[in-house]
Amino acid sequence: MKKQLITVAVIVSLLSGCAVGPKYRRPMVQPPTVYRGTADPAATPDPTSLADLKWFEVFKDERLQELVRTALAQNYDLREAVARVNAARANLGITRSDQFPTVTASADLTTLRNSSRGASPLPEGSSRDHTFGTVALNLLSFEVDLWGRLRRATEAARADLLATEENRKAVITTLVGDVATTYFVLLELDTELEIDQRTLATRQESLRLINVRQQGGVATLLDVRQAEQLVYSASQTIPDTERQIEQTENRVSLLLGKNPGAVTRGHSLTEQEQPPAVPPGLPSSLLERRPDIRAAEQNLIAANAIIGVARAAYFPRLSLTGLLGFESNQLASLFTGATRTWQFVPQVTQPIFTAGRIKSNVRLARAQQQVALVQYERAIQTAFREVSDALVQYRKVKEIRAQQELLVTTLRDRSRLAYLRYRGGVDTLLNALDADRDLFSAELSLAQTRRNELLALVQLYKALGGGWQQ
Repeated sequence: MKKQLITVAVIVSLLSGCAVGPKYRRPMVQPPTVYRGTADPAATPDPTSLADLKWFEVFKDERLQELVRTALAQNYDLREAVARVNAARANLGITRSDQFPTVTASADLTTLRNSSRGASPLPEGSSRDHTFGTVALNLLSFEVDLWGRLRRATEAARADLLATEENRKAVITTLVGDVATTYFVLLELDTELEIDQRTLATRQESLRLINVRQQGGVATLLDVRQAEQLVYSASQTIPDTERQIEQTENRVSLLLGKNPGAVTRGHSLTEQEQPPAVPPGLPSSLLERRPDIRAAEQNLIAANAIIGVARAAYFPRLSLTGLLGFESNQLASLFTGATRTWQFVPQVTQPIFTAGRIKSNVRLARAQQQVALVQYERAIQTAFREVSDALVQYRKVKEIRAQQELLVTTLRDRSRLAYLRYRGGVDTLLNALDADRDLFSAELSLAQTRRNELLALVQLYKALGGGWQQ
């Protein structure tokens, strides 16, 4: 018996060395030499990247850092992603366990009392009570992985786990970017509110002076009405801006997994520190840094392994069932004498006619692998486009902000001169009011441009694959 078991084990070990199905090879991808949108495409690309920095090294505002840390601990999407990782890890354990035999222990004890007045009377002096039992180790149906079907299934489950882990990192990247984006929007709304309140106070003072001039017969009632129009237009923007601030605070609270409430600010919009340089790095390193690309590749690995699972159905399947134990009709002699019992049942099954089911399963697996390949290639090209867009946006918004600052400076001086000329009686109020309106609009646009510059930094950091590093 021992020689037979050894022979079977050797044969199984030799046969189980092969695994049907294609081996995974990473698809050839030709990344660009430099990102389109860089300031100097002819310069030698810097291997370092902004995305190599930790998120707290990019966003220096301490209040923002507190918000991000809270979100990483309490955000619902991230907690769901962690749960999915745990589920994928458990699924890998379940799938992998199929490669190993399942052995159970069993024991049963039966006591029987015969009737002394039954149809078959007991011989004189024999006992009416009989006790018998069985103790055994059971080898449940164990499939010998001759063609690698179970190993391919385990390979697919392991790739699914890694893809889920990469998706968790992608959620972290998105979460850090969303918290920073919403925080900067909140700071910009605070700046708008300050501009609204300052403009309203200035216009109220102008209305007071015009009323005085109208009472002195210098200004007309039309001048008063025009000044009142500016006051009312400024005052109605304040409650609308306050509405947007509270709603934005509620969005921040949701990202943090909290009930709606106020959000503590740190530095103002103009005080936010930005990195002195934002090198994008080498395009080839993007494939290894972005979690969504790595998740797409793991999905491709899983789909490739499933082809092997489908193809293994063409070949015979060997299952082993066994039992080893003791059995006796007397409990006292259960482990003595010739009570040992064993059973070994190898079973081979071979598909003969399946009406094309196996062939269709292989075709389905190959088609799904092609879908995963397309998704992987699309994820790469989408990443290159996002980086290029973010680089262009970041560079151009900085240029727009510089010009917008010059415009605001000019309009402030124009408004000052226009009101001086009006009070001096050498110009009409209409020019002063036009200058006031243009200045108000330009100051709001400058605040929004400064916000867009910070948001462009966030988008570039996210597009380069930064934010998930702990």
